[in-house]
Amino acid sequence: MGVKEFRERLAGDHVFVADGAMGTMLYAKGIFINRCFDELNLSSPDLVRAIHEEYIAAGAEIIETNTYGANRFKLRPYGYEDTVREINLAGVKIAREASEGHVLVAGSIGPLEAPLKAIAQKRSDEAFAAFREQATALAEGGVDLIAIETISDLDELRLAIEAAKQVCDLPVIASVTLNDDSETVFGDTPEECASVIEAAGADVAGVNCSTGPRALLQSVRRMGAVSKMPLSAMPNAGAPQLVGGRYIYLSSPVYMAEYAKRFILQAGVSIVGGCCGTTPSHIKAIRDAVRALRPTREAITVVPVAEEKPEGALEPIPAGEKSPFARKIQRKFVSSVELYPPKGPDPSRVLQAAATLKEYGVDCVNIPDGPRAMARMSPMVIAWLIEREVGMETILHYTCRDRNILGMQSDLQGGHALGMRNILVVTGDPPKVGDYPDATAVFDLDSIGLVRMVSLLNRGQDLVGKPLGTQTRFHVGVAANPGAMNEDLEIQRFREKVAAGAEFAMTQPVFDIRSLERFLELTKGERPPIVVGILPLLSHRNAEFLHNEVPGMQIPVDVRERMAKVSGDEAAREEGIAIAREAVQQARTLEGVHGVYIMPPFGRYRLALEVLEAL
Repeated sequence: MGVKEFRERLAGDHVFVADGAMGTMLYAKGIFINRCFDELNLSSPDLVRAIHEEYIAAGAEIIETNTYGANRFKLRPYGYEDTVREINLAGVKIAREASEGHVLVAGSIGPLEAPLKAIAQKRSDEAFAAFREQATALAEGGVDLIAIETISDLDELRLAIEAAKQVCDLPVIASVTLNDDSETVFGDTPEECASVIEAAGADVAGVNCSTGPRALLQSVRRMGAVSKMPLSAMPNAGAPQLVGGRYIYLSSPVYMAEYAKRFILQAGVSIVGGCCGTTPSHIKAIRDAVRALRPTREAITVVPVAEEKPEGALEPIPAGEKSPFARKIQRKFVSSVELYPPKGPDPSRVLQAAATLKEYGVDCVNIPDGPRAMARMSPMVIAWLIEREVGMETILHYTCRDRNILGMQSDLQGGHALGMRNILVVTGDPPKVGDYPDATAVFDLDSIGLVRMVSLLNRGQDLVGKPLGTQTRFHVGVAANPGAMNEDLEIQRFREKVAAGAEFAMTQPVFDIRSLERFLELTKGERPPIVVGILPLLSHRNAEFLHNEVPGMQIPVDVRERMAKVSGDEAAREEGIAIAREAVQQARTLEGVHGVYIMPPFGRYRLALEVLEAL
């Protein structure tokens, strides 16, 4: 069967049976879940081919290539990001060999590593390029169709369809994954999904994965109520259950076959198959049940449940009303000093340092979150202790490294309940730079995505837009690097942070005032108040280490040479303080700079007081 015949049958009343899960079958055959399943196209082609053959023997008319995660973002953690083309071509070759020309081969394209709406690590042009790269390889390999599946972000779905349409004229099946409430994780309805799929130019709209056939039936019926497009339905075999230490899908082949009939007779589906948990036994039962059926769409009326829909976001609290620091930064030149959380459970030394800084007149202290990926006391706990015991305002650094999107939302709401108000959102140093290189980094979000999350909390909503009943009042700060090597990318990301809701920015240490002036000029008219980072150097060796081994740190050669010219620890210390004071004085004269943020090396906070004498 060729592409022309597929389109003709699709326009008629033929029902196609697709295959089931590839990952489930690989796992059942002994492949551990920490393996890269897509790479098996290269290392274990016979295993992949055998699974295709089992589905064909069960009656599948469409088989999907083993390329669901074969994009550069998904392959990167395994070290295969440079083999996208090879893995996809191999996946097509294996499926083609199994099909022997008797069934259609669909090139499977899954989502990137996280939805675009959730994170901003992937700009839309990078996402489009990744989809285009994969679609190009699949088309070159000779697939009959493109199957874009399990997408939860409509922006990402649109990019994937457009990329596929740009590189080939093959039919495109576009499927979303929805929850029990018939919504994506971002609250998009089946009607909205169908509209986006149709507008983007796909040939088939559908739902796959999700939580099982029961919920999926309602979703695909709603798609059919607003669109005349052919429909597809490929549900999981129910929700997985933990049985005997293994996750098992409990929907039987008979149960799945019964719902396959409903998909066709009630929703008018033209393509039925399976997703996670389905096996050749499920597909055989579906094939036997639908052999003589023709698509029929029943009219339905969707009645929204009012209490499940938020009335709308709350108006955020004005920045100046969120905290004393938020008020100060708008009317005076502020000062802040960084205090590391202690390495052990005793906070007394940090509390004493905060008390000294308060007595000196410092406006607030910054509490970094696992700086250099080292294990220390919880920054939220030490910040709370400082505010409670010392009465000193804090700026809590919060990274994306250690927590998933559920944990972050819980943390932030808990921190707000404790009285945290100023938060500096940063992506965080990867574990490989610290003491625990084998620790797992989460990075569900990057700093831009986290700013969006906090902004939603400030509007009384969680990340997917559900109402919380009340709102937070975080004063949201972000990091900026005026000396970044890739200036264009840094400026673009800074603008994205501001657009996401940043209300102030704190820079990396500034040693070259010219780079700061250029940054301020490039962001003129769109930047929030800027607090300039100042780091007093201790020696020439210290300067070289920071420049060469600390991510994001750039120390100009003239500053390093200046430190090299002095001899003796005390002379070097004095020179480092002098350079820092000059930077403070110069920064204070610039329009847009609202304060300085002193980062004393090795926690020597009294050095910060000497630097602040410049004020």
